[in-house]
Amino acid sequence: MAALLAWLIPGLGHFYQGRTAKAILFFVCIMGTFAYGLYLGGSQELGWGRAVYASWRPGHRRLPYLCQIGIGLPAMPALVQAVRAGKGLKPWSRFMAPPCPDSTEQVSDAVRRALADQPTLDLLNQKLHRFFEFGTVYTMVAGLLNILAIYDAWGGPVFAAKGKEEENDGRAPVG
Repeated sequence: MAALLAWLIPGLGHFYQGRTAKAILFFVCIMGTFAYGLYLGGSQELGWGRAVYASWRPGHRRLPYLCQIGIGLPAMPALVQAVRAGKGLKPWSRFMAPPCPDSTEQVSDAVRRALADQPTLDLLNQKLHRFFEFGTVYTMVAGLLNILAIYDAWGGPVFAAKGKEEENDGRAPVG
């Protein structure tokens, strides 16, 4: 249960286990990294959080999303936006929405119409320059760090085993 909670929101699994300090540390560090990546990978003009989006269109598979989804619920709007676009429905906003397909991509007319008001990937790279890639990397790192935190929550707290200490009678240890 703690691992599932740790995936949903970074640090929540540790909070569930009663490890409050570690929960706060993971939440602040991982969510801070993710939020900074969202900030870097967007703008007021193009929409915030453009570095996080899901796409499985032929010729445009967004593999970084596989790392970004490691952060759990904070990356879910990208999945919802991609599913809506795949069904030919307009995304709710520009936040984490997939870019408009360019003229060379073979997509259905419904998908092309749904994403018509979204910027193309070329435009995102042109306007955001290297910050689009920086945002992608920061959000990927946050997702991967959360996978380590999930593993820590799954393993649970580790306590030192209490055992009988061997007495040392002055001889060198054997082995």
